[in-house]
Amino acid sequence: MTKYKKNGKKLGVLGGMGPAAAAEFLRQLAARCPAASDQEHPVVYMIGDCELPDRSTAIFGDGESPAALLEAHLNKLCELGADVLAVPCNTAHYFIDDFRERLPQPLVHIIEETVLAAQRLNPGGAWMLSTHGTRASGLYQKYADKYGYTLFLPSDEQAEKAQQAILYVKSGDLASAGALTRELVEELWRERDIPVMTACTELPLGYAASGLPLAKEVSSIGALVDACIKALYDEVK
Repeated sequence: MTKYKKNGKKLGVLGGMGPAAAAEFLRQLAARCPAASDQEHPVVYMIGDCELPDRSTAIFGDGESPAALLEAHLNKLCELGADVLAVPCNTAHYFIDDFRERLPQPLVHIIEETVLAAQRLNPGGAWMLSTHGTRASGLYQKYADKYGYTLFLPSDEQAEKAQQAILYVKSGDLASAGALTRELVEELWRERDIPVMTACTELPLGYAASGLPLAKEVSSIGALVDACIKALYDEVK
Protein backbone atom coordinates (compact mmCIF):
# COMPACT_ATOMS: atom_id res chain seq x y z
CA MET A 1 0.00 0.00 0.00
CA THR A 2 1.40 3.39 -1.03
CA LYS A 3 1.89 5.82 1.82
CA TYR A 4 1.81 9.59 1.55
CA LYS A 5 3.10 12.42 3.69
CA LYS A 6 2.25 16.09 3.28
CA ASN A 7 5.18 18.06 1.94
CA GLY A 8 4.51 21.26 3.90
CA LYS A 9 3.13 23.26 0.98
CA LYS A 10 0.13 25.42 1.83
CA LEU A 11 -2.88 25.68 -0.47
CA GLY A 12 -4.51 28.97 -1.42
CA VAL A 13 -8.10 28.68 -2.64
CA LEU A 14 -10.05 31.46 -4.32
CA GLY A 15 -13.73 30.61 -3.96
CA GLY A 16 -17.14 32.20 -4.09
CA MET A 17 -17.76 31.31 -7.77
CA GLY A 18 -20.19 29.98 -6.60
CA PRO A 19 -20.22 29.40 -2.85
CA ALA A 20 -21.58 25.84 -3.05
CA ALA A 21 -18.90 24.83 -5.53
CA ALA A 22 -16.08 26.11 -3.31
CA ALA A 23 -17.62 24.38 -0.28
CA GLU A 24 -17.84 21.11 -2.23
CA PHE A 25 -14.20 21.47 -3.29
CA LEU A 26 -13.13 21.84 0.35
CA ARG A 27 -15.38 18.94 1.42
CA GLN A 28 -13.86 16.62 -1.17
CA LEU A 29 -10.34 17.81 -0.32
CA ALA A 30 -10.88 16.92 3.34
CA ALA A 31 -12.48 13.58 2.45
CA ARG A 32 -9.83 12.47 -0.02
CA CYS A 33 -6.58 13.68 1.54
CA PRO A 34 -4.41 10.78 2.81
CA ALA A 35 -4.68 12.03 6.38
CA ALA A 36 -5.47 10.28 9.66
CA SER A 37 -5.41 13.36 11.93
CA ASP A 38 -5.99 17.10 11.76
CA GLN A 39 -2.26 17.70 11.54
CA GLU A 40 -1.90 15.48 8.46
CA HIS A 41 -4.28 17.66 6.46
CA PRO A 42 -2.79 20.56 4.49
CA VAL A 43 -2.97 24.15 5.66
CA VAL A 44 -5.52 25.97 3.49
CA TYR A 45 -5.93 29.71 3.06
CA MET A 46 -9.17 30.75 1.39
CA ILE A 47 -10.73 33.91 0.04
CA GLY A 48 -14.41 33.53 -0.72
CA ASP A 49 -15.50 36.53 -2.77
CA CYS A 50 -19.09 36.06 -3.87
CA GLU A 51 -19.18 39.64 -5.17
CA LEU A 52 -16.78 39.02 -8.05
CA PRO A 53 -18.37 40.12 -11.35
CA ASP A 54 -20.06 37.33 -13.29
CA ARG A 55 -17.50 35.55 -15.44
CA SER A 56 -19.76 34.47 -18.32
CA THR A 57 -21.34 37.91 -18.64
CA ALA A 58 -17.89 39.49 -18.85
CA ILE A 59 -16.74 37.04 -21.54
CA PHE A 60 -19.68 38.13 -23.70
CA GLY A 61 -18.78 41.79 -23.12
CA ASP A 62 -21.93 42.59 -21.17
CA GLY A 63 -20.42 43.27 -17.77
CA GLU A 64 -17.40 44.22 -15.73
CA SER A 65 -14.30 42.03 -16.05
CA PRO A 66 -13.28 40.17 -12.89
CA ALA A 67 -9.65 39.91 -14.06
CA ALA A 68 -8.10 42.57 -11.81
CA LEU A 69 -9.85 41.25 -8.69
CA LEU A 70 -8.97 37.64 -9.52
CA GLU A 71 -5.30 38.55 -9.83
CA ALA A 72 -5.36 40.66 -6.65
CA HIS A 73 -6.97 37.87 -4.63
CA LEU A 74 -4.51 35.25 -5.88
CA ASN A 75 -1.59 37.52 -5.04
CA LYS A 76 -3.09 38.07 -1.58
CA LEU A 77 -3.25 34.31 -1.03
CA CYS A 78 0.45 34.11 -1.90
CA GLU A 79 1.18 36.91 0.58
CA LEU A 80 -0.66 34.90 3.25
CA GLY A 81 1.73 32.02 2.61
CA ALA A 82 0.13 29.87 -0.10
CA ASP A 83 2.61 27.77 -2.10
CA VAL A 84 -0.01 26.28 -4.46
CA LEU A 85 -3.11 28.01 -5.84
CA ALA A 86 -6.50 26.62 -6.86
CA VAL A 87 -9.65 28.28 -8.19
CA PRO A 88 -12.75 26.04 -8.21
CA CYS A 89 -14.40 27.90 -11.08
CA ASN A 90 -13.83 26.87 -14.68
CA THR A 91 -14.98 30.07 -16.37
CA ALA A 92 -12.65 32.23 -14.24
CA HIS A 93 -9.69 30.57 -15.96
CA TYR A 94 -10.51 32.50 -19.15
CA PHE A 95 -9.19 35.57 -17.30
CA ILE A 96 -6.59 33.77 -15.19
CA ASP A 97 -4.79 32.45 -18.27
CA ASP A 98 -3.89 36.05 -19.17
CA PHE A 99 -1.91 36.60 -15.97
CA ARG A 100 -1.11 33.08 -14.80
CA GLU A 101 2.59 33.45 -15.59
CA ARG A 102 2.78 36.57 -13.38
CA LEU A 103 1.56 34.76 -10.28
CA PRO A 104 4.22 34.26 -7.58
CA GLN A 105 3.20 30.62 -7.03
CA PRO A 106 2.00 27.82 -9.34
CA LEU A 107 -1.70 27.42 -10.09
CA VAL A 108 -3.32 24.01 -10.39
CA HIS A 109 -5.34 24.52 -13.59
CA ILE A 110 -8.82 23.04 -13.26
CA ILE A 111 -9.46 22.83 -17.02
CA GLU A 112 -6.17 21.15 -17.85
CA GLU A 113 -6.65 18.65 -15.01
CA THR A 114 -10.24 17.86 -16.04
CA VAL A 115 -9.20 17.18 -19.63
CA LEU A 116 -6.42 14.87 -18.42
CA ALA A 117 -8.82 13.06 -16.07
CA ALA A 118 -11.29 12.55 -18.92
CA GLN A 119 -8.54 11.23 -21.16
CA ARG A 120 -7.55 8.68 -18.50
CA LEU A 121 -11.14 7.54 -18.08
CA ASN A 122 -12.05 7.34 -21.76
CA PRO A 123 -9.38 8.05 -24.40
CA GLY A 124 -12.10 8.16 -27.06
CA GLY A 125 -13.62 11.41 -25.85
CA ALA A 126 -16.24 12.89 -23.53
CA TRP A 127 -19.23 15.20 -23.54
CA MET A 128 -18.54 18.68 -22.16
CA LEU A 129 -21.18 20.41 -20.05
CA SER A 130 -20.37 23.94 -18.92
CA THR A 131 -21.50 27.54 -18.62
CA HIS A 132 -22.19 29.42 -21.83
CA GLY A 133 -19.09 31.49 -21.09
CA THR A 134 -16.75 28.52 -20.80
CA ARG A 135 -18.20 27.00 -23.97
CA ALA A 136 -17.82 30.25 -25.93
CA SER A 137 -14.31 30.92 -24.61
CA GLY A 138 -12.88 27.77 -26.22
CA LEU A 139 -10.86 27.03 -23.07
CA TYR A 140 -11.66 23.35 -22.95
CA GLN A 141 -11.15 23.02 -26.68
CA LYS A 142 -7.72 24.65 -26.29
CA TYR A 143 -6.55 22.19 -23.64
CA ALA A 144 -8.17 19.22 -25.38
CA ASP A 145 -6.24 20.11 -28.53
CA LYS A 146 -3.05 20.36 -26.48
CA TYR A 147 -3.43 16.72 -25.44
CA GLY A 148 -5.04 15.41 -28.64
CA TYR A 149 -8.33 14.73 -26.87
CA THR A 150 -11.80 14.80 -28.45
CA LEU A 151 -14.58 16.85 -26.88
CA PHE A 152 -18.21 16.44 -27.84
CA LEU A 153 -20.33 19.56 -27.38
CA PRO A 154 -24.06 19.47 -26.76
CA SER A 155 -26.46 21.36 -29.01
CA ASP A 156 -27.39 24.95 -28.17
CA GLU A 157 -30.68 23.72 -26.68
CA GLN A 158 -28.86 21.14 -24.57
CA ALA A 159 -26.29 23.73 -23.49
CA GLU A 160 -29.16 25.89 -22.26
CA LYS A 161 -30.32 23.02 -20.05
CA ALA A 162 -26.81 22.76 -18.58
CA GLN A 163 -26.84 26.50 -17.87
CA GLN A 164 -30.22 26.21 -16.17
CA ALA A 165 -28.98 23.32 -14.01
CA ILE A 166 -26.07 25.54 -12.94
CA LEU A 167 -28.48 28.31 -11.97
CA TYR A 168 -30.55 25.84 -9.94
CA VAL A 169 -27.43 24.88 -7.95
CA LYS A 170 -26.51 28.53 -7.40
CA SER A 171 -30.01 29.14 -6.00
CA GLY A 172 -29.82 26.08 -3.73
CA ASP A 173 -32.40 24.03 -5.62
CA LEU A 174 -30.48 20.75 -5.92
CA ALA A 175 -33.60 18.69 -6.60
CA SER A 176 -34.38 20.65 -9.77
CA ALA A 177 -30.71 20.65 -10.74
CA GLY A 178 -30.55 16.89 -10.38
CA ALA A 179 -33.72 16.27 -12.36
CA LEU A 180 -32.65 18.52 -15.22
CA THR A 181 -29.11 17.11 -15.27
CA ARG A 182 -30.49 13.60 -15.50
CA GLU A 183 -32.81 14.54 -18.36
CA LEU A 184 -29.96 16.21 -20.23
CA VAL A 185 -27.33 13.51 -19.72
CA GLU A 186 -29.68 10.66 -20.66
CA GLU A 187 -30.48 12.58 -23.84
CA LEU A 188 -26.76 12.92 -24.60
CA TRP A 189 -26.13 9.25 -23.92
CA ARG A 190 -28.80 8.29 -26.43
CA GLU A 191 -26.66 10.13 -29.00
CA ARG A 192 -23.27 8.91 -27.82
CA ASP A 193 -22.62 6.72 -24.76
CA ILE A 194 -19.42 8.28 -23.40
CA PRO A 195 -18.49 9.94 -20.08
CA VAL A 196 -19.72 13.40 -19.22
CA MET A 197 -17.34 16.14 -18.13
CA THR A 198 -19.08 18.36 -15.58
CA ALA A 199 -16.98 21.32 -16.67
CA CYS A 200 -18.57 23.89 -14.38
CA THR A 201 -18.06 23.49 -10.64
CA GLU A 202 -21.81 23.68 -9.98
CA LEU A 203 -22.54 20.77 -12.30
CA PRO A 204 -20.92 18.03 -10.14
CA LEU A 205 -23.49 18.96 -7.47
CA GLY A 206 -26.29 18.65 -10.02
CA TYR A 207 -24.88 15.35 -11.24
CA ALA A 208 -24.59 14.03 -7.68
CA ALA A 209 -28.29 14.83 -7.16
CA SER A 210 -29.30 13.17 -10.44
CA GLY A 211 -28.86 9.53 -9.47
CA LEU A 212 -26.71 8.95 -12.57
CA PRO A 213 -23.69 6.61 -12.29
CA LEU A 214 -20.69 8.45 -10.84
CA ALA A 215 -18.34 6.18 -12.79
CA LYS A 216 -19.44 7.92 -16.01
CA GLU A 217 -18.78 11.46 -14.77
CA VAL A 218 -15.53 13.41 -14.98
CA SER A 219 -15.99 16.02 -12.27
CA SER A 220 -14.03 19.24 -12.63
CA ILE A 221 -14.12 19.57 -8.83
CA GLY A 222 -12.81 16.03 -8.38
CA ALA A 223 -10.06 16.56 -10.96
CA LEU A 224 -8.94 19.74 -9.18
CA VAL A 225 -8.99 18.02 -5.79
CA ASP A 226 -6.90 15.08 -7.03
CA ALA A 227 -4.34 17.39 -8.64
CA CYS A 228 -4.09 19.53 -5.48
CA ILE A 229 -3.52 16.45 -3.33
CA LYS A 230 -0.77 15.38 -5.71
CA ALA A 231 0.86 18.80 -5.26
CA LEU A 232 0.53 18.77 -1.46
CA TYR A 233 1.63 15.20 -0.66
CA ASP A 234 4.67 13.11 -1.52
CA GLU A 235 4.85 9.35 -1.73
CA VAL A 236 6.80 7.75 1.11
CA LYS A 237 8.85 4.75 0.06
